[in-house]
Amino acid sequence: MFARDTYIARREALRSQFDGGLLLFLGNNDSPMNYVDNPYHFRQDSSFLYYFGLNQAELAAIIDVDAGTTTIFGDELTIDYIVWMGDLPTIASRADSVGVTDTQPRAALAEILGRAASAGRAVHFLPPYRADTKLQLMDLLEISPEDAATEASTQLIQAVVDQRNSKTEEEVVELEKAVTTSVSMHKAAIQMARPGMKEMEISAEVERIAMAAGGSVAFPVIATINGQTLHNHFHGNTISEGDLFLLDTGAQTASGYAGDLTTTFPVSPRFTDQQKAIYEIMLSAYDTAVSSLAPGVPNKDVHFTACRVIFEGMKSLGIMKGDTDEALAAGAHAMVMPHGIGHMMGMDVHDMENLGESYVGYAGDERSTQFGLKSLRLTRPLEPGFVITIEPGIYFIPQLIDVWAEEGRLAEFIDYAELNKWRDFGGVRNEEDYLITSDGARRLGPRKPQTVDELEALRQS
Repeated sequence: MFARDTYIARREALRSQFDGGLLLFLGNNDSPMNYVDNPYHFRQDSSFLYYFGLNQAELAAIIDVDAGTTTIFGDELTIDYIVWMGDLPTIASRADSVGVTDTQPRAALAEILGRAASAGRAVHFLPPYRADTKLQLMDLLEISPEDAATEASTQLIQAVVDQRNSKTEEEVVELEKAVTTSVSMHKAAIQMARPGMKEMEISAEVERIAMAAGGSVAFPVIATINGQTLHNHFHGNTISEGDLFLLDTGAQTASGYAGDLTTTFPVSPRFTDQQKAIYEIMLSAYDTAVSSLAPGVPNKDVHFTACRVIFEGMKSLGIMKGDTDEALAAGAHAMVMPHGIGHMMGMDVHDMENLGESYVGYAGDERSTQFGLKSLRLTRPLEPGFVITIEPGIYFIPQLIDVWAEEGRLAEFIDYAELNKWRDFGGVRNEEDYLITSDGARRLGPRKPQTVDELEALRQS
């Protein structure tokens, strides 16, 4: 948690964006894995955590814009809960720690919202992303689960996005903690991987490091020899000499801030010549993208800066051909880089994705429907205080190669006979996290090993 005044200031800044009505925030509840008393690890809703700082289930809050008051709703612990789970401070004392002096039982929430509805007062809420939250909205506001997302308040979404997009100094400190732990996770994986191990052994170790630092992983670990599958969460393969290993993982601090890094390294002591050629093209794209980061630069331009390097690299290997500008406009590069250069990061590893990328990453820009480009999560001009990831990759996806080859898609830019020779290569990706500053950008946390020499040195240590 941050200081009491931080939460007061955040709520006051939000309240000032409204002329009247209620701002409703529903915290998350426990979510059972296979029965009620065996829940998943609890994670509070990020916007609730941002404005109210309380990492406890079954809470809600209302900011009454007209009255200038804030109320937290929750029920005190029963003796049965205390016997099994332990005691906690009262709702009132916890609320006071974040600058809220008014608390009421959960049952009072429905009554207050009912009176507001009868009086024709606006009730603003954010789009729900969990089924139980949708059901709460149905009970509280008589909004069907199917309509809950579309009934959410655009004004509240935009106000929250504008506030949370720009990270304060104290938030950057938390993000630095998360990234520093994340670097330790990646270095450990690079050093420990040996032929004959299972992917799950490496995944288990990086999760251990995240938990030992007092937090958890920020998202399910990607630890795989099948790097061509962008989000591969299967960890059952045995790693072997000659494999490339792709690790995409990051730590989350106890306060909920995330890190997000990717490393690709050889299971053997060294890259093969073929692996090195592809890896260095990808890393050149990464370095070029990072060098282009600055306030006012559209992230779409950063994306295409990296894609240009990748396409030119593929041309040098005979895989792609033709005019680079025309190929990029047509989307030919998406054959080997079918995702965007990166995304916003903060409390959520894809920051505020539940509020809608059209608000978070596009800010009015029209989203492309082109394969590859449609997966770019952030196009808007960069601003000081934004925290973003840079993660170019090169992937040879056999199924995608076959579909495009059969269609003859963009054959003027792709040599399918040459491309097919690489179909079993896999994929490589590199990712670090950056804070946009007033005059450029700076890496968060310590530098992660990523050059060929750095990775090979760790693999041989």
